[in-house]
Amino acid sequence: MMGVAALDLSPGAGVVLDEVEWLVERQEPHLGRVHLVRADGERQRASFRFLVNHPRCRPSSRTAAEGANRGRQPASWSDVKPEKRPLMEQRFAHLMEVNCGFRSGDPFRPEPGEPHPEYDPDRTTLTERRAAKAAELSALRPEEAKLLLGVAHVGVRTLERWERRRRNYGIVGCADHRWLRASGGHPSVSEEVREAIFAVRAETQHHRSRVSARTREIMIRRYVRETFENEDEDGDESEKIEVPSYHTLLRVWKEWFGPGGARQKYERSAELPTKNGHVLVTRPGQVVALDTTILPVMVRENVFGAPVTVHLTLALDVYTHSICAFRLTLVSDSSVDVAMVLRDVMLPLPMREEWGEDMEWPYPGLPAAMVSEFAGYEVAGLPFFTPETVTSDHGSVYRNHHLVDVQEAMGCRILPARVLRPQDKSAVERVFGSIRSLLFEKLAGYTGVDVSDRGADPEGDAVLTLAEMEHFIATWVVKVWQNRRLGEFAPSWDPGGDHSPNTLFAASFAQEGFDLDIPSPETYYRFLPEHRVKRIYRRGVKVKGLWYDAELLHQPDMNSARGGRYKQHWVIHREPRDRRVVYFQDPDTHEWHELRWTGLPPEGEMPAFGDARVEELLTQVREAGLKPRSDSELVPILLEMLGAVDPVAKWPSQLTKSQRTQHAREITQAQAAAADRPQQPPKPNEPPRLAAVGVPDAQTPWRERAREATEALDAHRRRRRETAKPAQQPSAPAPLGSSRRGRNLFVIADDDDGSDEPDPQPTEET
Repeated sequence: MMGVAALDLSPGAGVVLDEVEWLVERQEPHLGRVHLVRADGERQRASFRFLVNHPRCRPSSRTAAEGANRGRQPASWSDVKPEKRPLMEQRFAHLMEVNCGFRSGDPFRPEPGEPHPEYDPDRTTLTERRAAKAAELSALRPEEAKLLLGVAHVGVRTLERWERRRRNYGIVGCADHRWLRASGGHPSVSEEVREAIFAVRAETQHHRSRVSARTREIMIRRYVRETFENEDEDGDESEKIEVPSYHTLLRVWKEWFGPGGARQKYERSAELPTKNGHVLVTRPGQVVALDTTILPVMVRENVFGAPVTVHLTLALDVYTHSICAFRLTLVSDSSVDVAMVLRDVMLPLPMREEWGEDMEWPYPGLPAAMVSEFAGYEVAGLPFFTPETVTSDHGSVYRNHHLVDVQEAMGCRILPARVLRPQDKSAVERVFGSIRSLLFEKLAGYTGVDVSDRGADPEGDAVLTLAEMEHFIATWVVKVWQNRRLGEFAPSWDPGGDHSPNTLFAASFAQEGFDLDIPSPETYYRFLPEHRVKRIYRRGVKVKGLWYDAELLHQPDMNSARGGRYKQHWVIHREPRDRRVVYFQDPDTHEWHELRWTGLPPEGEMPAFGDARVEELLTQVREAGLKPRSDSELVPILLEMLGAVDPVAKWPSQLTKSQRTQHAREITQAQAAAADRPQQPPKPNEPPRLAAVGVPDAQTPWRERAREATEALDAHRRRRRETAKPAQQPSAPAPLGSSRRGRNLFVIADDDDGSDEPDPQPTEET
């Protein structure tokens, strides 16, 4: 699919499997397998399912078109500088006119006089249109062509090259490679000079006092002369090694090690080891309507069991009227929730334990076994595809930079409805009313159309939890809605026939076929918000106020090769629903890695927290006038905010309704993030992965979450005491009242206390 990395299994393509390169010799599509051959002549057979789902299988850089990008992260639309974007858009418009006759690419939004006779697709061939476009652009003067398109001459081969890149990379493929070329590095820094730089770095950082950059330059030149330019045994001088200038050495030093503004004392301590009109929709996926509404049924959240109001986000295929995906979110949805709904549209729906055979993949022309083989699990009877256009209203959740990036990654476009034109997305509004009358009115806790129609106590009538409601709606969609007669929504080619969403989707197979594109699990990371970091510090990278680090970031000569607007920047992806980790893509292998928050304790698990909790934490510290603290020192404050208050057993009665909803939303968001995150197999000698949620089960009471936070706070206090006390000091019994002090919000463990024993765990006192 466009915008998502795919595995090329055509004959002659290269595949790297477990770090061994294989060549695809031939395919056997009827058997679902390929024949691979290695350089030494060894052959083996592998199924499509095995290769697509293998975590250590990727295209070879020798044969893949993106091999030139190996060693740097892929370019995106935002990397193009603003002054170059009009040139890229002009190239894209000319390619669209060659392809379909309209510069906008949409036949329903034509410009005056379109399509021109020489570009009419009904009268001309693609080759004729390309020749006409080349003649049109050749008539321009070289100065005008360079001003409009960035090049002085455009021929047929140039148009073909632009088209190939556009098909592979989208509109970014129309950009000149010189605009996004990789940074050239420093060719004047030879291996000998590199060794001298690292030797001087080790000498000046760990042993000597602070020196100036001029002194470091002299030390580098001395090291090169005394180490590599000594006289040989015959008395002849060796070849002279060229050392770069002072300004080059200073620039290299800053790129590799940073500006170096810290004191020598802190430098040494930091090195210590630490833990426009009517659109005729003719195929599925052409237009997907997206909207959010308040669920008219009160449900009980999974933490306190209190009745709450949730939001329902729905994705509807306008052609088949299939409910392709939906999400239930507490309080309100965010751009990440909308992005994950679009991702669910592209993914097959897995079968659940309670579902029978009548809910499996039913569509003729595409066997269920083949779909299950590509997906890696049994697939339910719900359509999936890559949307071409997504229609939504003008809410802020649908109009932000994050969803623009998601749109580029998917290869689709988000087209907001026109102002005061409800007919642009009337289909999804009608579906909301249909679901209300067909399903929600029959459930306990129904709130009615408005306040005037509300019952006496819908909160008390609520019986379904959030997870149960999600499962109930999913079952109803697959079993009832997809088989329900459409009536007046029948297709234009058979207005009087009986059709359902399932039959319309099956009919589209015979009319236009079906493109079996299943995105890889790594699509999850591409749909997360991006943060561009200038450089990697010794502490790691800073994202939205918190520091994250991993051993991967501290490899020698770790430099970004990205070009364009964000030249030499690193891209970090943040999960707003779970801020304990961020995600980093290795520029060499393009594998995704977790970067842990540096404030996480080395042992035990940390309750999940999101963006709202981080902003609250930083606001409290800033308003209190405290001095800047490290992430490790902020752990007690965060844990107290998450759940460490006294007494534990009476928490639900002390918290207000808004506070309970906020905590429940935090846990629910972390659970949704864990469900969306791809499960990678653990690597050898890899430490245990973080739990996605601070509670082991959705039905665990709030008391367990509070106990987890208290235990983590006690462990943090214990480490402080152990580092402050001598190891030989004998242990003493716990003082009186230590149990209450361990649960008190305003008491911090004394460092000069006479006890080395850990604080006792809180008890469930009433």
